[in-house]
Amino acid sequence: MKSLCADLVLQRMSGTTDTTLNRKVYESLRAAILDGSLQPLSLLPASRDLARELGMSRNTVVNAYDQLQAEGYVHARVGSGTFVANITPESFLATGRNAIGMDDESASVRFSRRAQSLLANASAAPVQWGAFMPGVPDVTLFPRRQFSRILARLWRSPRPELLTYSHGGGHPALRSAIAEHLRVARSVRCDPDQILVTEGVHQAIDLSMRMLVDPRDTVWVEEPGYWGFHKVLQMGSAVIRPMHVEGDDTGWPHRSKPPRLIFVTPSHQYPLGSVMSLARRRELLDFARSAGSWIVEDDYDSEFRFSGRPIPAMQGLEPNAPVIYIGTFSKTLFPSLRVGYMVLPRALAGSFRTAHADLYREGHAFTHLALAELIEQGHYAAHIRRMRVVYARRRALLVSLILRHLGPEYLDPQASNAGLHLVLRLPDGTDDVAISRAAEVRGVLTRPLSRYYVRTGGTRRGLLLGYACVSDERIEPAFLALKMCLTTLSPISG
Repeated sequence: MKSLCADLVLQRMSGTTDTTLNRKVYESLRAAILDGSLQPLSLLPASRDLARELGMSRNTVVNAYDQLQAEGYVHARVGSGTFVANITPESFLATGRNAIGMDDESASVRFSRRAQSLLANASAAPVQWGAFMPGVPDVTLFPRRQFSRILARLWRSPRPELLTYSHGGGHPALRSAIAEHLRVARSVRCDPDQILVTEGVHQAIDLSMRMLVDPRDTVWVEEPGYWGFHKVLQMGSAVIRPMHVEGDDTGWPHRSKPPRLIFVTPSHQYPLGSVMSLARRRELLDFARSAGSWIVEDDYDSEFRFSGRPIPAMQGLEPNAPVIYIGTFSKTLFPSLRVGYMVLPRALAGSFRTAHADLYREGHAFTHLALAELIEQGHYAAHIRRMRVVYARRRALLVSLILRHLGPEYLDPQASNAGLHLVLRLPDGTDDVAISRAAEVRGVLTRPLSRYYVRTGGTRRGLLLGYACVSDERIEPAFLALKMCLTTLSPISG
């Protein structure tokens, strides 16, 4: 079987000018080294093997290799082979010119106005682990032994249907397991046919937008609210109307044009942490029915409530509620699993499954089946119970540090005793973005609260502090490093 290097040389030789054969091989290899197709320090095929695959004499390839070595593009090790040089001769001459050329090339690209706005205000953090990254669970405590045993058994004799494309909105076993879990844990009214498994919450939002919202349609979002909602809505050209979150209630925007979608996080508002009152939930359900709107309920971390009675999902308050319920395993297991789910009203379920298969080309059936077994065998529920204890302890540690070093006024009074993060309030006029950047330099990750607002007027200042992915012993050192930034950049007493 031919090597990739032989294929590469043959492709490039077809475009070379008339010259000797060994010169063609040399020029093809040199060009591949310069453009990065052959990476620095990569091993080239033995001259005998490459000659056989190219259908040439060995001397032709040897002459090409010798010329490359003489010019510094490759080097040979006796008994080991011929390797691409780590630094090519051109790198000493053209670094500045190449950098300028790349800048010029990038500057000439024309992106859409939506893309320009997205890139100018990108929110996804390059580092996603460490104190105090919000929204990230402690992935080191994931029940990996149980999960790996399930995966190993399934891999011993994999069925073909688990290794090809999927269709139907997720493996039936996982949809059944999710439905059963939600009925018990969240009082959600559903059966497996209403479950659609997605690659996380963002895909669920994107699908909802594509299926139900036309350009310039109105969509309501909480203010402040999850930046992921805002990004997807922005790329869909929807008209965004903010709903201001005040205490445990949310103020509706001017209702001159009914919204197509209403995005809410009623059980644990993101990012402030408040809980929407029952009266407000029923009012929103009544309004959605009368206006022909759909409510998208994001129940992102409701499993982690550390005191008080569990709060049932809005979706289960009444039969056939106009609610698209969204959840994820990113907060309960680990984010790179990339498994979320939607509970769809029966009127939407079939059409959403068809669209999902056509738009996103379903897969991951193997992972779905393994996750279904993890749930059915009780490991998932046991993991959640264990993590509630861990996260409650870490939250209490962080709260005690804030009270001791800063004072109660720095704790947001809206925050319920739940979730994976809390909001550190800052005085009006504080530059929470600058503090977040200064903290990152010290190795502490936070998110500025002001970045969660659609509108700039009335923006509160603060920092989101995630406590879930911080070991107990790291919480105090990380907090004291953050306090140094606060002392420097915020008007607090030292």
